[in-house]
Amino acid sequence: MPLRREVSLTSTQASNPNSTSDSLMKIENLKVHFPIKRPLIQNILSHEKLVVHAVDGVSLTVRPREILGIVGESGSGKTTLGRTVLRLLEPTSGRIELHGRDITHLGESELRPLRRQMQIIFQDPHASLNPAMTIGRAIGHPLEIHDLVENKEEAHDRVLQVMREVGLTPEEQLYSKYPEDLSGGQKQRAAIARAMILRPELIVADEPVAMLDMSIRAKVLELMMQLKQRHGLTYIFITHDLATAKLVCNRLAIMYLGRIVELGDAGEVYADPKHPYTRALLQAIPEPDPSKRKKKDLPQGEVPDAVHPPAGCRFHPRCPVALRTCGWEGQDFLDYIDRRSLDPVLEARERLSVGREEDWKAEGLQASRKMVKGNEAGLVESVTHVMSEAPMPMSQALSKVSVVGETVQVEFQPPADLQPKKIDDRVVECLLY
Repeated sequence: MPLRREVSLTSTQASNPNSTSDSLMKIENLKVHFPIKRPLIQNILSHEKLVVHAVDGVSLTVRPREILGIVGESGSGKTTLGRTVLRLLEPTSGRIELHGRDITHLGESELRPLRRQMQIIFQDPHASLNPAMTIGRAIGHPLEIHDLVENKEEAHDRVLQVMREVGLTPEEQLYSKYPEDLSGGQKQRAAIARAMILRPELIVADEPVAMLDMSIRAKVLELMMQLKQRHGLTYIFITHDLATAKLVCNRLAIMYLGRIVELGDAGEVYADPKHPYTRALLQAIPEPDPSKRKKKDLPQGEVPDAVHPPAGCRFHPRCPVALRTCGWEGQDFLDYIDRRSLDPVLEARERLSVGREEDWKAEGLQASRKMVKGNEAGLVESVTHVMSEAPMPMSQALSKVSVVGETVQVEFQPPADLQPKKIDDRVVECLLY
C-alpha cells in the first residue's frame, strides 16, 4: 500500500512547475577532472598528466520549484555534478550561477552566506551523521555554524519543530539519541531535517532512498514531496532508478560518462526516448507482466575508462545503432582484438598473425604495433581481414591499414562534430539527429 500512496502523491505533485523563464541556477560547460596520483618514476618517464574526466562539459538550467532528475548508471558523474554545483568540490572549469551571481570561484567566506540557500541530502544516512553527535545536536549544528540562534533554548525549539515536520517523533525522546539508536529510515529523516533547518531554496538529493528498505522508500519520498509543496523547494534529484525518477521529476537529464546526452520533460523522455543510451536505460526496467515483455537491445560491455574517454560520442563503443562517424579510434581496435581473444578458435588463429591486445598501442585515431620481421605483408593482410569482420560502423570508419617505418598502423576517420541539438522540446547529443 505505501507504494500506491507514493504513486498517487507524486504523479500529482510532479506536474509542471511555475512557468517562469527565470533560473535558480545556471551551469555552463562545467568540468571536474581529478588528477591521478602516480609513483614518482612514472611521472618522470611520462609527462602526460592523467585525470579522471568525472564531469566533462555539462550545461544545465535549474528552474525554481522544479525537480530536475540527474539519471545515469554508476560512474556517470552524477554525484560529482551534484556536489560541485554546491561548491563542495572545486570545478576545473566552467561557470556556476546562483540567482545570476557567479559562484564558481568564490572563497569560503563569500560562499558561507549562500550555503543557507542550498543544501544536500547524502545517499548514505549511516555515514552522513556524526556518530559522536546526538540527533538533536546534529540537526541543530547548521544553526550554530551560521549563527542563526541567540541561545540554546531557541536552537532546541527549532530542532524539535523541524523534527516534528519530518516525522522524526517522538521528538523529545529522539533528540538525545545517537545515530546508532535509530533505524535507517529515521537516520535519513534526520539528514533531511538537518538540510531543512536552514530553510534552503535548493536541495541536492543524492540517491536519498537508495540505502533504505523498500518498505519505507515511498514514505521518505512522500515526505520530500510534502516539504517541496510546503516550502517551495527546488530539488536536483540524483538517481539511477528510472522508476522513481518518472514519479517525482519534472525534467530529466540523462548522464553518461560525464556528459548530458538527453535533457527534457520527464514524461516525454519516457514516452519517446531519443538517445540510444536513454532507450537502453528504459529497456533495463523489469517488466512484471510476461505478455508485455519485449526483446531488449541492451548495450554490450562495460562503461569505458573515464581517464581516456572515447572520442566523439562517448556511448558509441556500446551503442547498437552507432554510425561510422561517431568517433571510432585506436582504442576501439584494441578493445575489438580483446573481445575476439575470448573466442578460443579466433584467439589461437590470430595470436600469431595479429597479436594480442598488449602488443598494440593506441593513440588518438591510430593503433600501431611493431612489425614482425619477415611477415610485414602478412601482418597487414591479417589486420585487414580482422577489420573486415568488425561490426559495420567500425569497419566503415576504417581509413587505412599501412606500414610506417617499422610499425603497422590502423587509422580511423575523424569523428563528425558532435553538438547538443534541440529536437522538439528535447536537447539530445547524438549524431542520429
